[in-house]
Amino acid sequence: MKKVQVIEATKNKINRGKQKEASLMRVAPYCRVSTDSEEQLLSYNSQVQHYKNLVESKSGWELVDIYADEGISGTQTANRAEFQRMINDAIDGKIDIIITKSISRFARNTVDTLKYVRLLKEKNVGIIFEKENIDTMSMNGELLLTILSSLAQQESESISANVKMGIKMKMKRGEMTGFNGCLGYDYHPEDKTITVNEEEAEIVKYIFQRYIDGIGCSVIAKELTAMGAKTKRGSTTWGESTVRGIIKNEKYKGDLLLGKTYTVDPISHRRLDNLGEEDQYYVSNHHEPIISAEVFEKAQQIMKMRGRKSPTKGKRQKYSRKYAFSSKIKCGYCGASLTRRKWHSGTDHEKYVWQCMTFSKHGRQACEHSKGLDEKIIEEAYIRAYNYMVENNREVINEFIDNLDQTLATTTTSKDLKEVKKRIQELESEIKNLVDLKIKNIIDENIYSEKYSILKEELDGLKEEQKDYETKLYDEKTLKKRIEIFRKRFNSEEKISTFSRKTFEEMVDHIVMGDFDENGEPNPYKMTFVFHTGWKEVEDGKKFKAPTGAYSNKAHDTCGVCRLDVKGE
Repeated sequence: MKKVQVIEATKNKINRGKQKEASLMRVAPYCRVSTDSEEQLLSYNSQVQHYKNLVESKSGWELVDIYADEGISGTQTANRAEFQRMINDAIDGKIDIIITKSISRFARNTVDTLKYVRLLKEKNVGIIFEKENIDTMSMNGELLLTILSSLAQQESESISANVKMGIKMKMKRGEMTGFNGCLGYDYHPEDKTITVNEEEAEIVKYIFQRYIDGIGCSVIAKELTAMGAKTKRGSTTWGESTVRGIIKNEKYKGDLLLGKTYTVDPISHRRLDNLGEEDQYYVSNHHEPIISAEVFEKAQQIMKMRGRKSPTKGKRQKYSRKYAFSSKIKCGYCGASLTRRKWHSGTDHEKYVWQCMTFSKHGRQACEHSKGLDEKIIEEAYIRAYNYMVENNREVINEFIDNLDQTLATTTTSKDLKEVKKRIQELESEIKNLVDLKIKNIIDENIYSEKYSILKEELDGLKEEQKDYETKLYDEKTLKKRIEIFRKRFNSEEKISTFSRKTFEEMVDHIVMGDFDENGEPNPYKMTFVFHTGWKEVEDGKKFKAPTGAYSNKAHDTCGVCRLDVKGE
């Protein structure tokens, strides 16, 4: 009969790398606090001291290091640098035992807890959870650990829900939460308010003004980069998305939208744009605006127009100021915009022309008189029109601008707007009082309905009137600024020899391309330059030496370009 001898286990730790018994158990305490508040930091210091004393009191233990994370959530172990360092040291064979206060200190995610317990058990590293009195190396199964770690995860989710509820209560009261910085404003954490940063605000104003002038976000970004303007983070490199984000931000008109994003769950901490999954809170007149409501709304309309898709083809409708003439030239026959096209691509005769969009899309039968016009001809025509205006119409134009100034100075738009706003407030107060009477059953139902209908009709009409006055006032202010620029440049008495986009945009509102002459014959080369003041200069593109050569003064003087319908309107 076979004889079996039992070789009893030593119960001691074996260094498997050197295959010999370890004299001391190498212990690594792990401690963590979730926030960086003073109270939590005191708890953290207490934990560190506790474990130092504990390891020193055990004769068979040797302290490897104390691994400690401060002010970091336990729901994601990937974000805890000290935790990851401890796991790596354990895998490298530097640790025999990890000791921590509780499962919730180790991880509040069940999956993470079990993953690391199993990983460390494979490396013969045990974990001692003091509060639950669990030693993973002496466990026969994972059931208890699974239950307890699930409870820890549930606790984390419960805390997250409470925090979320608290934030929602603050948002309901209109309190600013989670402010991450905003160009043009300085944040004051002591009272959670924001005030205008005048230097940065000028950049914001520039962005909005350029955008409503028709310049696209990518072009504005390039301009700001060239100017050396700084973003909120101090970078001088601007991207299209940064400019677009500023234009869409309601803070610049003095309002505040709370709840733009939301956290999916407390485990992944993934944040998504709030598309209606959670409540949002809109606070009007929250702080001092940088941009007027009228300018902001106009910018949103332009953005909406640029992003709009065709109902038939699903393509975005173009509305861009990528080039100097983009959205600036209108067809004199059908009213459509002209678009930039490349002709004779890859040949010696390659050139860019501007052509009626109706003609381009639907052919000659849709706009039979329009023609594509070389971009260089339009540039030369503008130079000629500008110089002619500076040289020959100085007295007439100055008188015209003075009359325009006087008209704007005597306008009552601002006064009329104030009166309308005052009457709106009175009506809203009357309606509120009427509703109070109805709630208290002091007023008859029929009288209430009749009176409410009358007040509401007048209120709706006045609100529409308010919008019209606000638009008119904005247009008047814009025209005043443009007149100032026009007058300054016009009175400089400087003629131009080359085309400048900046000068063109400062002076010209739009160009009408094509018209009929006095005999009723179509002239698709006739260009009417309409300046911001309303003054018009006309050029005939057929008279220019084009398309490849530069404009010749001699040729122009010899043939004598016709000055068609030169007048101020």
